[in-house]
Order: sequence, then structure tokens, then C-alpha cells
Amino acid sequence: MPKSAKSLLIGSSEAYSGKSALILGMAHQLQQKGLKIAYGKPIGTCLSENVPNQPIEEDVQFMAQTLNLPDERVLPMLLPLNEATICRRITGSDTTNYQQRLQSYTTPTGVDLVLIEGAGTLEEGKLFDLAVPQMAQALDLPVVLVSRFRSALVVDSLLAAKARLGDQLMGVLINDIPPDQMAIVESQIQPFLLRHGIEVLGLLPSNDLLRSVSVGELVHQLGAEVLCRPDRLDLMVESLKIGAMNVNSALEYFRKGRNMAIVTGGDRADIQLAALETSTQCLILTGHMPPSPTILSRAEDLEIPILSVDLDTLTTVEIVDRAFGQVRLHEPIKVQAIQQMMAKHFKIDQLLTMLGLDPVATV
Repeated sequence: MPKSAKSLLIGSSEAYSGKSALILGMAHQLQQKGLKIAYGKPIGTCLSENVPNQPIEEDVQFMAQTLNLPDERVLPMLLPLNEATICRRITGSDTTNYQQRLQSYTTPTGVDLVLIEGAGTLEEGKLFDLAVPQMAQALDLPVVLVSRFRSALVVDSLLAAKARLGDQLMGVLINDIPPDQMAIVESQIQPFLLRHGIEVLGLLPSNDLLRSVSVGELVHQLGAEVLCRPDRLDLMVESLKIGAMNVNSALEYFRKGRNMAIVTGGDRADIQLAALETSTQCLILTGHMPPSPTILSRAEDLEIPILSVDLDTLTTVEIVDRAFGQVRLHEPIKVQAIQQMMAKHFKIDQLLTMLGLDPVATV
């Protein structure tokens, strides 16, 4: 009778902490060590509803493709988390025992480790008994938690998670640590957490590329019209600038930026030209005014897309800011970056020891 696979539950203290990045980097290392892995996300939170009544979990699709997982190692979504499923649950028309269904996640054969991705926060999914603490307790699963570093108060959320999860919290990864904070995290925060029974499995520095968004994603979020270079929507945007000053000030301002999206009025040809001569990945023109042929020609030559939006500047900036705050990893260049970072900064051998897995024995 084949031995059952070990399972590991990956959670996060808040949404967009870097959970998918942790799984992607970890899975890549495990595969390189010869382990056979399976992956599943019981609660679907990144849903594509292109087919009516058949929501697809985009993160699961992406993870399966990126890690080259065969179908039998991609576990089914148990529940799409949307208004319809929530309504059915709170009105009592859905009485499904989701924890019972979850048992299938711990019983696949022919794999060494099942990576189970929790929802966005520790609380999300509680209505369906599928929050991370509920799954960990019901199935006796070890948990690795990822938390984004915003300040030294990251210890608060990790101490709270330890109180919720107890001994099932196997370790944590602290993500997005600014370079000037790394020494403090290593010398003060990490020892503090260890004294409180929290193992730190990785400290990931901030990375501008990982926080960037593609021009194509901005087109999607803004509902923008692409006026030129639709072939360059794969360019990555790391920062946002607003061009609303005189041209001399704008040029000095733009030169301080790198890989920018610049928002300016469609009637500001002087600002547009200045932007094209700096590290600009796309121009976003508001006011629904077309740029001059000179601007379009120059942008074509420099391979810089120009987007036109039927929005005011404030709304445009808010949408782009939100896109930066909800960055995902679906670009190949980001996949490569996170794999390199995890290989350097994540203690994969320590994790394997804690799980009782021997990579040599599984090859």
C-alpha cells in the first residue's frame, strides 16, 4: 500500500503578502531536489468567470503551468469565494461539510508533498470552515506563514498568528524587507521571534521588479485604448509619476524615476515629449484627447506604448496605485526573479528536516 503524502498549508497574515511567491519559489526548490509535489487551493479567490457558472482559479492554472504539474497533481478547487456562494451559505441553502471534502487534499498517491494554499488572510474562509486555522486543526497540518514587512510591528501579526495556530505554525517567511531595515530584522526581530517559538525560514528583501505591473495589466485595469506599440504591453512598470507641472520641472522630476508610467493630459505635448526621453514604460493620457502625430511617431520609434483613458487624473492614479498594491506573479520575468530570491534567502533544507522529508531518498 503506498504511503500517503505529507502536506503543508501555506497561509498569510494579510492579502497580497507574497503567498504565491513563497509557494512558487518553494515548489521550484523542492522539484530541483527531486521531490514530487502536488498543489491545490481549496478556496478560489482569483476567479476568472469567462465560462458562465464555471469559475476558474487563475492562480491554480498559473501554478500548474509554471511548475509543469500533471493533472493528477493539481487538486480541485472546493469552493469559489464569491457573493453567490457566500449568500447560499449564510441563508442556509449550502450546508456542505467542506472539511470532509478537504480530506481528498491529504490523500493523493505518488507524491512526496502536497502544498495547500490558504485564502488571503487567516480569517478568510471561516464561514465555510476553510480558514487556515480551521484547516490546520481539522487535518493536523503544519503551517508556513508569509507576512509582508511594513514596520517592526510585523511581530504583532506573527505573535497573533502563533496564538491562533499554536504548534502547527512551523515557520514564517518575512517578505518585502527594505534594504535599510534588513539588519534590524536579522539582528533584532528574528531572534525575538525565535525566543517566542516562531521559526524564521526566510527573509526576502524588497524587489522593485516583483512590485511592478505590466503595461498590459494597466490597460486591463484602466479600460484603456492602446494608441501605439500594442506589441510592447509586456513592459514592466515600477513607479507612477504625474506630469502636471512646467516642462523644465517635469524633466528633472522624470529623470529621478525608473521604469515609469506617466499620467498626463492629452493636450500636454511638452510633458509627453519630456517623458519619452526618460525611463518611461508607458504614457497614460487623460481627457480623451489624442496626442500629436509627432508624439506618436516618437513613441513608435522608442517602443513606448501610449494609452488613452476616458478618466480624470485622480481616478486614473487611484486605479494604477491599486494595481501596484495587488501585484501578482503571472509574468515569466517575475517567476525567474522569485525563484532566484527564494534559492538565496529561504531555508529549504531546514523545512525538509522539519517535515521529515529526505530529498535524497525521494529521487
